[in-house]
Amino acid sequence: MPMLGYGVYQVEPSEARRCVEDALAVGYRMIDTAQMYRNEEGVGEAIKAGGVSREDIFLVDKVWFTNYAGGDAARSIDESLRKLGTDYIDLMLLHQPFGDRYNGYRALEDALKAGKVRAIGVSNFLPDHLIDLCHFMDVTPAVNQVETHAFFQHTELRRYMDELGVRHMSWGPFAEGANGFFTNETLRAIGEKYGKTGAQAALRYLLQRDIIIIPKSVHKDRMAQNFDIFDFELSEADMSEILKLDTGHPVVMPSHHSGEVAKMFMGFPKL
Repeated sequence: MPMLGYGVYQVEPSEARRCVEDALAVGYRMIDTAQMYRNEEGVGEAIKAGGVSREDIFLVDKVWFTNYAGGDAARSIDESLRKLGTDYIDLMLLHQPFGDRYNGYRALEDALKAGKVRAIGVSNFLPDHLIDLCHFMDVTPAVNQVETHAFFQHTELRRYMDELGVRHMSWGPFAEGANGFFTNETLRAIGEKYGKTGAQAALRYLLQRDIIIIPKSVHKDRMAQNFDIFDFELSEADMSEILKLDTGHPVVMPSHHSGEVAKMFMGFPKL
């Protein structure tokens, strides 16, 4: 699994093919989509047309929580395979810790045994969600994809993930621009030391903490900039400075333990 991929959250379905083709041309070999993003078809079209062998692409997808119950999870995985136009998905995640996550995860385990997916994991699972699931399921999640960036580094969750052998994957590595991310003086000053932007320094920080990242942009030049983070290494002092930016709280979305967040998700229509 590459450490750096291209995420298509909030990429319009009509733009998905063009964006993924651009990302593949830049050099990305991991693409992260989800049933909820409603752009799986465009991702699949780009993979077919992008001039890169399917075997060289690491494809990540996610089952939406309204598809967890009964036989819906298995059917939704088959539907995702159809939309993507592929025989297998490299990594399939449960997208949220809500709904019948035990049944949903068992469907992932069945898909893994059947060869429809090659690895399985979760997204947005906090320590209690993750520990509970790992205790009752047969296959430990390979990955937990959670909001992670300079302002929210998930240090407590990471400790449990390391104990369980679950890899840390970041969504929202730019905090979706919140808290003045792109103008932050600490990030900007550190980036300048290496001839990079503050955003590149922030991405490099996550990589050096062994966190998988999927920055998103719809602009090819920005995709290339986000990809250009392998020719420098942050010093221990710079790493310590960025660690100090951690607020210990989510910035993009309130905690998945929040009653308001739970109510919001319960209002989502079934896919």
